[in-house]
Amino acid sequence: MDIDYRLAFDLAPVGLALSRNRSILDCNQHLCDIFGTTREQLIGQSFQVLYPSADEFERTGARIGPILNRNGTYADDRIMRRLDGRHRGETFWCHVTGRALNREAPHEAGIWSFEDLSARRVVKAELTAREREVAAHLMQGLTSKQIGKALAISHRTVEIYRARLMRKYQSSTTGDLVHKLLAG
Repeated sequence: MDIDYRLAFDLAPVGLALSRNRSILDCNQHLCDIFGTTREQLIGQSFQVLYPSADEFERTGARIGPILNRNGTYADDRIMRRLDGRHRGETFWCHVTGRALNREAPHEAGIWSFEDLSARRVVKAELTAREREVAAHLMQGLTSKQIGKALAISHRTVEIYRARLMRKYQSSTTGDLVHKLLAG
């Protein structure tokens, strides 16, 4: 039996994108559905259009580059932004997984999958870019020191952001905050 790889790519149950230098070379319809846009609007665009801010796009790229270089793969949960349609500009939690096709130049070419987590996890509070990054790392179970190292900031700065998150989510402990972040 011959396998039609293009059909498999197009009908995959997750959003898929092929990248070159952090721009979208190709994508499937599911990715378009997740972000509320069309394939024509995404092809050739920088992934930056899918992020809540240019700053988050840049920091994420800087953070994942060395991991892709070392492991060849990367995965996390992050807040992304819908482009068009009735939910234009809406932020939502998304699970992103990627593979670098060349570890020596991790952003040169890759394949990325996107899973919309909004049905299970709702963005309940208006968060700054840094609060979103800290929240994503807290949900992975990292300590303040580990988060600080990952984000290239001090652990004390991480603790300030965690305290802000706890106020916004009305949490009395970090465990309660993580539970509320995960539960949506």
